[in-house]
Amino acid sequence: MHLMASILIKDTTRKQREQIVRESLGDDYDVGCGYESTGINYQLYIDGVKELRELNMEANCGFEVAHPEERKSGCCDNF
Repeated sequence: MHLMASILIKDTTRKQREQIVRESLGDDYDVGCGYESTGINYQLYIDGVKELRELNMEANCGFEVAHPEERKSGCCDNF
């Protein structure tokens, strides 16, 4: 069984975070540009400012605010 290494900022180097983002988004993206179409500023993760979990929650909550009829209760309450 292959265990996934931690992707937390405290457990990774900047270079590792760049690689994590690059591999996650695929070959169409290059570190430092091209992330705009995803709606998530992955540079904040690469720079060690915000965890991926935080960025994904923000993006999800942004969608739900824009579409309140589809909001699931409690999604962004702790955010």
